[in-house]
Amino acid sequence: MKKLCLLLLLLVATTSYAQLKMEGVVKDSLNKPLELANVIALNKDSGTLESYGITDKFGKYRLKLAKNSSYKIQVSYIGLQNLEQDLVTKESDITKDFVMNKGNSLEAVELTYEMPVTIKGDTLIYNADSFKNGTERKLEDVLEKLPGVEINEDGQIEVEGKVVNKLMVNGKDFFDGDTKLATKNIPSKAVDKIQVLRNYSEVGQLRSVTNNQDNVAINIKLKEGKETFWFGNVTAGSGASPDNELYLFQPKLFFYSPKYSLNFIGDMNNIGEQALTRRDIRGFTGGFRAPSRSSGTNINLGDNGLNFLTNQNNALEIENKLATGNFSYSPNKGLDFSGFLIYNSSRILSRETSLVQYTDPELGIPDEATDQRSRERSDQAVAKLSVSYQPNFNNQLDYDALGRISNDTQNQNVFSSVIGNTNEMQDVTPFSFNQSLNYYYTLDENNIFALEAQHLIKDEDPFYNAILDNETDGAFGTTANALGLDTDAEQFNLGQNRRIKSNQVDAKLDYYNILNARSNINITFGTILSQQQFNSNLFQFLGPGLTLNPTPTFNDGRAINDTEYNFSDIYLGFHYRLKSGKFTFTPGFSVHAYGNKNTQFGEEYKDNFFRVLPDFETRIQFKKSEALTLRYDMRNQFTDVTRLAEGLVMNNFNSYQFGEPTLQNALSHNVSLVYTSFNLFNYTNVFARASYSSNIDQIRGLTDFESVIRTSTFFNSSFADENASLVGRVQRTFGKIRASISGRFNYSKINQFIQQQQSVNEGFTQTYIPEIRTNFRVAPNVRLRHSYTVTDNTQGGRDTQFVTNATTFDFDAYIWKKITFRTDFTYTNQDLGNGESQSFQTWNANLSYRKDRDSKWEYEIRATNLLDIDARVRNSANNLSVFSSETFIQPRFVTFRFIYTL
Repeated sequence: MKKLCLLLLLLVATTSYAQLKMEGVVKDSLNKPLELANVIALNKDSGTLESYGITDKFGKYRLKLAKNSSYKIQVSYIGLQNLEQDLVTKESDITKDFVMNKGNSLEAVELTYEMPVTIKGDTLIYNADSFKNGTERKLEDVLEKLPGVEINEDGQIEVEGKVVNKLMVNGKDFFDGDTKLATKNIPSKAVDKIQVLRNYSEVGQLRSVTNNQDNVAINIKLKEGKETFWFGNVTAGSGASPDNELYLFQPKLFFYSPKYSLNFIGDMNNIGEQALTRRDIRGFTGGFRAPSRSSGTNINLGDNGLNFLTNQNNALEIENKLATGNFSYSPNKGLDFSGFLIYNSSRILSRETSLVQYTDPELGIPDEATDQRSRERSDQAVAKLSVSYQPNFNNQLDYDALGRISNDTQNQNVFSSVIGNTNEMQDVTPFSFNQSLNYYYTLDENNIFALEAQHLIKDEDPFYNAILDNETDGAFGTTANALGLDTDAEQFNLGQNRRIKSNQVDAKLDYYNILNARSNINITFGTILSQQQFNSNLFQFLGPGLTLNPTPTFNDGRAINDTEYNFSDIYLGFHYRLKSGKFTFTPGFSVHAYGNKNTQFGEEYKDNFFRVLPDFETRIQFKKSEALTLRYDMRNQFTDVTRLAEGLVMNNFNSYQFGEPTLQNALSHNVSLVYTSFNLFNYTNVFARASYSSNIDQIRGLTDFESVIRTSTFFNSSFADENASLVGRVQRTFGKIRASISGRFNYSKINQFIQQQQSVNEGFTQTYIPEIRTNFRVAPNVRLRHSYTVTDNTQGGRDTQFVTNATTFDFDAYIWKKITFRTDFTYTNQDLGNGESQSFQTWNANLSYRKDRDSKWEYEIRATNLLDIDARVRNSANNLSVFSSETFIQPRFVTFRFIYTL
C-alpha cells in the first residue's frame, strides 16, 4: 500500500511538473469584471479540450496547460460577443486578460467545444462527454466523476452534501424520482447533459414563498435529438460455481417521445447482483411526503415486517428476480399521467456467527456466542399511479395512489452457547395503501392557497414460531416457568400471532400572503388523525391439534392483546419570512391541541393537552453558491400502539416485552448549522453540518435479564438523552486529479435501565476518509480511498473500543479504444481493542471488449471475490451490548456475458 501511495504521489508530481498556469481577468468594455464567464483551451494538435475555467466574482480565471504546446482560447459570456485567440505556451506561466464587447450576433465566434460545466441561475449543467473516458457503463459511473457530486454508501446521490430527492429523464420522473434505480440502470452512453436543479420546487407557485435550499433534483438530458427513440441494453451471461450453475439476464429498455415515455428494467440472476434490494423496495416512498412534516409532530406507526438476518450483499446464496415498469403520458401541456410497477422475488441463504457482550459485567449477564443460519424468501410488489392537472399557472391539482404488498418468510436455526439450539419460523404478509390529494391555487399576485391531504392504511400480520429443547437446568427453564408453559413437554414449541391495523389522515391548508418583494407570511391549519388496532396471542403447541394459552406469573398474567389506540393533533401554525440583503429570516411557531386515547382490558386511558412548538431558520447567502443556514425546532414524538399494549409480546425466543398504557410523548430540542460552498473558479466544494438534539421524557425500556433472555417494558425517562454530530467534506479538483477529505463525528448519551439499575451509555465515533482520484481522457484512472474509524463505547462498567481501517483501490483503463479493464480491491482491518484484530480482503475485476464505442455488441468476463474469502467481519454496539460478527458470503464467481445495446 505504501508503494501504491508513492506511485500516486509521483503521478501527481509528474503531472504538475509538465504543466504551466495561465490566469487573468475577464472584463466587459466598461472594465467591470465578469462573474461566471467561460474560458476554454483547445489543443490544436489533438483537437480536444485541454482545460477549462469559470471566472469568480472578481472575473479571475485559471487554466492548466501543457508546456510548449499550441492552443485555441475561447471566451464566452451570455449576452456578449464570444472571443477566440491563438496561444503558444513555452516554459513559464502566462498572465492574460480578456475584454468582451457587445456585438452583432452574426459576427460572433462559433464555439467549437462545449463547456464541461455551466451555470444558469440555480441550475448547474454538466456536459457528460467532458467527463467520460470510455470505461463508463452506467449513469453512476459518470456521476462519480463530476465535481461536487458524490454517490454515498447507501447508493444515494449527494450534491454539495445534500441528498438528491428526485431524478428526472428529459423532464419526466424516472420511477417517481428514485435515484438509485436510475444510477444503476440508465446507460451512460445515452446521457448528454446532467442538470442539477438547486433550490428545486415541485410547485412553481410556491417557489417564491418557501425555503427550498435543501431541495436538490437532477434532470438527465438524453443524447438523441429525434422526436421518438428507444435506447437501452440487454445483458445475458452464465458461469459456474462449486455448488451450482450461474445465470444472469438483465433487459433494460427505455422509450421516450414528447408525449409519453416507457421504461422497463428486468433482472434475473443467482450471482448476487441486484438493481434493487429488499430494503430499497421497503423504503420506496413513491415521492410521498407527509403534510405535517414541518409541523413539529412526529407519530410513529411502527414497522412490523421481518428483520432478515443479513442484507442481500452478505449471503451464501442469492437468487433474485426483478421486473419493473414505469410510464408517463402527457396528452396536453396541462395534464400528466404517470406510474410504475415493481415486482421483486428473492431467495437467500445466509449465515452469521457473533460474540455478544452485554453491558456492565457486574450485572451478571453472561457473554453469548451464536451461530445463525437462515433461509429467507421475499416476494414484494409496489404500484403507483399519479395524475397532475395544471390548466394554467394559477391552478395545480395532483393525485397520487401507492399500494404495496409482500409475502416474507424466514426459517432460521440459531445455536447459542447459553441457550442451546433453537429453530425459528417467521412469516408476514403486510399490505398498505397510501393516497394523497394536493391542490394549489394562486388567487392573485399576493395570495396563494395550498391544500395537502394524505390517507394511509396499513395491515400487518406477523407470525412467529420458535422450537427450543427442554433441557434439564437449561437457560430457558426459568423463563418457561415464568411464561406459564407446560414444562413437561419434550420441546418448547411457542407460537404467536399478531395483527396491527393502522389508519391515518394527515392534512393541512396553507395560506401565503406576499407582503412585498422581501417578505411574506404563512398561516397553516392542519390535523393528524390516527387509529391503530393491535391484537396478539401467545400460545404453546403441545401436539397435533393441542395448544396451551399460557398464563404468565408476571404482568398480571396477561399474554394477549386487544388494544385500540386513537391519536389526534389539530394545529395552527404561523411563519414570517423576511429577506434582508444576504439574510433570510423565517421565525415561526405552531399551537397544537393533542388527544390520545387507548382502550384495553376494559379500561380507557386518555390524555389531552396543548403545546406550543417554536421553530426558527436563518440563512446567510454569501454568494450564489455559498451559504450558511441555522435551524432550531422543537418536536413532539408519539409512539405506536405496540408500546402501549399491556399484554405480553414475544419479539423472539429471547426477547419479550409488555407495554405501558399511560406513556406520554417525548419532547426534543433540535438545532443544526449547515455550511455549503461550491467554487467553480478553483473547483472547491465544501460542506459541513453540525447538529445537536436533546430528548426530554424520552420513551426508554426497563429491561430485566434472566441469563441472556430479556423482558422489557417502557416508561418516560426523566433523564435527558443527547446526541451531537459533525459531518464535513472538502473536495478540490487539480486539473485531472480530484482530492477530497471527509470526516464524521458523533457523540451520543443514552440513559438505560437494566436489572432495575440506571446507567449512562456514552458512544463516540469518529471517521476520517481521505480520497484521491484521477480523470484522464486517455491514460488509465485510479481511485485511492482510506477510511479510518474509531468507535468508543462506555456501557455501565464496560469500556470498548473498535478501530477500523479500510483501504480501497479502484483502477480502470480503456485500451486501444476496444478493451475496458476495471478492478477494485479493498482491505479491511478491525482492531477489537483487546490486542486482537480481524481482517478481510475483497477483490473484483472485469474485462470487456467492444469493437468501438458505437458497437452494438460487447463481451465481458467478470470475476467477483477473486480471493475466495468466506466471510466479512463487523463490530458494533447498541444500547444493551457490543458485538463482533462474521457474515459468510458467496464464493468466487466468474461469469461470461453478452451485452447488446439498442
